[in-house]
Amino acid sequence: MKTEIVICLGSSCFSRGSKKTVQFIKDYIKENQLEDKVYFHGNHCSGNCANGPIVKINDKEYENVSPDNIVFLLDSILKKD
Repeated sequence: MKTEIVICLGSSCFSRGSKKTVQFIKDYIKENQLEDKVYFHGNHCSGNCANGPIVKINDKEYENVSPDNIVFLLDSILKKD
């Protein structure tokens, strides 16, 4: 089963930097050869605008996500052997 990663692309999250985080996650997936293991996509407003950008990984929501803090999250979830 693939790990599902969903990032909010609503205007509030976008203005808070979700575009940079989208590119970071895409690069991370490619650099770690995870294309077959991860389904990464965007969605519209998740309704938690004040705490955005929002990223949901396998139905668990993470707030205030940025390229600076997402790497630790991705490592802990995706690099389990």
